[in-house]
Amino acid sequence: MAKRRVLITGISRFLAGHLAQRLESDPDIEYLVGLDIEEPKVELERTEFVHVDVRNPLVSKVIEAAKVDTVVHLNVIAQPALLGGRAAMKETNVIGTMQLLAACQKAKRVRRVVVKSTTAVYGADARDPAVFTEDMGPHSSPSTGYGKDAVEVEGYARSLMRHRPDVALTLLRFANFIGASIETPLTRYFGLPVVPTALGFDPRLQFLHEEDAVEILVRAAREDHPGIYNAAGHGVLPLSQAVRLTGRPFLPVPLPFVNLAAGLMRRTRAVDFSPEQIRFLVYGRVVDCSRLKKEFGYTPRYSSLEAFRDFVAKRRIARLITPEKAARWEREVHEFLRRYGQEQGMSGAPETR
Repeated sequence: MAKRRVLITGISRFLAGHLAQRLESDPDIEYLVGLDIEEPKVELERTEFVHVDVRNPLVSKVIEAAKVDTVVHLNVIAQPALLGGRAAMKETNVIGTMQLLAACQKAKRVRRVVVKSTTAVYGADARDPAVFTEDMGPHSSPSTGYGKDAVEVEGYARSLMRHRPDVALTLLRFANFIGASIETPLTRYFGLPVVPTALGFDPRLQFLHEEDAVEILVRAAREDHPGIYNAAGHGVLPLSQAVRLTGRPFLPVPLPFVNLAAGLMRRTRAVDFSPEQIRFLVYGRVVDCSRLKKEFGYTPRYSSLEAFRDFVAKRRIARLITPEKAARWEREVHEFLRRYGQEQGMSGAPETR
């Protein structure tokens, strides 16, 4: 079997950097190159770093010059703040993917492409089924943020499949990542001094441990697994239980005020939540991963509950503020919501229980 030559995008971030580290120890990988606008944050010994934006047409020349046969596209970003705003994030995710996959389509040596996606493509809605399979569509397609970008990214991936049927294309719909090292809006949410929740809702959540995510990517880069795969830890974790595990107090917010509370968190830069993420924390989302387990021959080591417990233990999430400070923060949020309600002609203060 010929040795592989692999290109990884987004090499400065957690998943791509740790994937490269794993592949460096594989004798069947002849050459590794990582692309990004920032340098890798992990130590890499034989991965060549190329400082280039995936939106740049020069990416096509890099693919040709490096003579790669495998492309792992992980430069699909969920946090606007990392790039300076939503517009730059959309350009990187959508235009960058379009440029990269167009280059893969033209590169005759490319035989395997792996694209990072998200279970957010299923949306989050009160009418959702109990469990989503890869063949199901959403009741309400994401209209903003990372979920909308992922829908467009998957569209370009399908276009590549149509034009290059000889390429084994793997589309990985990851659940929310969790772990001691990875930073996401959700990990920041669970680190808030007081965790706001939607009053009367207790959504079912799934998590994928960072180590399981890297292992799935390693297998996708080494082996041909064409198709679309959900990837999440076994089981579900109700939001209420997750908050209790962190040891943090929670603040039930009436549904009409949930978006206001999210706006307050964005303005204070505590958590940059998009509307789609808010819907997720109201309605939840659960996916079936039978296809991944069968085709990859891999079952994530951590269940959703175990992954979250590991995250809590390693991050040492504890009460870093006094009960007095937590109570004061809660009063300030209520005062904000009360003022806004009065300005909009809403009567009464938000109810808490």
